[in-house]
Amino acid sequence: MSSQQHPLGISFEFFPPNTDAGRDKLMLVRDELATRNPRFFSVTYGAGGSTQARTRDTVRTVSQNGITTAPHLSCIGSEKAQLRDLLSQYREEGINSLVALRGDMPSGMGSIGELRYANELVEFIRDETGDHFNIAVAAYPESHPQAANLDKDIENFARKMKAGADMAITQYFFTADAYFNFVDKVRALGVEQPIIPGIMPITNYTKLARFSDSCGAEIPRWMRKQLESYGDDSEAIAKFGTEAVSRLCQRLLDGGAPGLHFYTLNQAAPVLKVVDNLVG
Repeated sequence: MSSQQHPLGISFEFFPPNTDAGRDKLMLVRDELATRNPRFFSVTYGAGGSTQARTRDTVRTVSQNGITTAPHLSCIGSEKAQLRDLLSQYREEGINSLVALRGDMPSGMGSIGELRYANELVEFIRDETGDHFNIAVAAYPESHPQAANLDKDIENFARKMKAGADMAITQYFFTADAYFNFVDKVRALGVEQPIIPGIMPITNYTKLARFSDSCGAEIPRWMRKQLESYGDDSEAIAKFGTEAVSRLCQRLLDGGAPGLHFYTLNQAAPVLKVVDNLVG
């Protein structure tokens, strides 16, 4: 594999598989996506660290092909001692990138933990490890679902960036203007770091609608109506999804986005169809 990165600055996210079969499949997906020379892979982390062991195992396996791998790290439900140990383990394993998140409180967990917000986690990582880690944080162009309003959310985002983050990766969205408006607003607050759009391929409308409703990502009405019209025709949904997401990505790149981060859902084909449609 060439060490030269993809000219468009792409990256890919995986989630830790639950089974050996899922792990074997992910390795095939990783190898296929690695042919596009991404900047990095990221690996998600469950609420309250509920997939911590699987995340670490997945990071070890994914990073074996030489591409930078960034584990997600969330602070809700974790104590500083736990986080300190995890940071130490990642350093020992040669990991130098992280995605630092507040995380969600899992049901049944009594303690929020010693760190309540992502900006506190970023500060903690910097205090513990200096500049060892390249730290990414989350951004929400259409506002975090729990935020009082967009302006408050943007203030909170700026706080995270000024705490020591190197870049941000957004929640997925389907309206380019939401991203450009968000970037304009945070630049006005003095945030200069790269803000990378998060991209969700469209392969299954029912699952996409359910997930989007829960995480606050807006599916435009025209897109919902078009997808609904296909019913159970998965081939038509996938074809439309590839075309719509490719147009979105091209507009983002043409408008100055510094790269694209794809939420792969541990599948290669839907992502590659979009990536291979794009031009520099």
